[in-house]
Amino acid sequence: MVDRSFADPSLAALYDTLNPWGPGDDFCLGLVMSADSVLDVGCGTGRLLGRARQEGHRGRLMGLDPAAAMLVRARAHEPGVEWVLGDLRAREWHGEFELAVMTGHAFQVLLGDEELRFALRAVGTALVAGGRFMFETRNPGARAWEGWTPERVREVPDGRGGVVRVWHEVESVAAGEERVTFTETFEGPQWERPQIDRTTLRFLDTDTLDGFLSEAGFVVVERYGDWGRGELTLDSPEIITVAETTGRCS
Repeated sequence: MVDRSFADPSLAALYDTLNPWGPGDDFCLGLVMSADSVLDVGCGTGRLLGRARQEGHRGRLMGLDPAAAMLVRARAHEPGVEWVLGDLRAREWHGEFELAVMTGHAFQVLLGDEELRFALRAVGTALVAGGRFMFETRNPGARAWEGWTPERVREVPDGRGGVVRVWHEVESVAAGEERVTFTETFEGPQWERPQIDRTTLRFLDTDTLDGFLSEAGFVVVERYGDWGRGELTLDSPEIITVAETTGRCS
């Protein structure tokens, strides 16, 4: 099921304002610009591939997302990219891309083991031999969810002269602190009542991640704890992974 914040056009319109371009986007853009063919899994509003095209990428760029409201914005911003509605089950993949990326912590919505295994196998089959897969997850050691409280309210312009207030609230932390369920609330003049989206994210440590990657035929070639390519420590904010497909699935 697609999160309401991505499926609702009024909420999708706020995504780039709430998540402005930053160091993570610069990191990913560098990888995209160095590959001739790129698949962006969970591409959202498409700003990564759109920027790559605008900055001169002439190869194949495909953005895949299950939220139609996000792809409407992607197509409006940059029609010169293949925008595909759906997830990794949308088609069969046959070694078409040098690079696959999964940004915006989208990897964390893969909650079940089999769902995660399927996604990694699909990415592997979409890549050429020796192709690379880059994704990031929040480091569980940093316990980011402890800061997701209603007292921390963000105010952003709604594009209509008004202001939208946004806050988060954790509902549960389960499975040994591996799964965190929380709400994201939007309050603004365009809605009669607050809009509430509920999400569960999975926080995996590096050992567990690497087990899944190895099983799917990937080997980790780069790993960082922040977007400045800092060393991964116990409390680094991110686990940024670049893995290479070996073509050997267990």
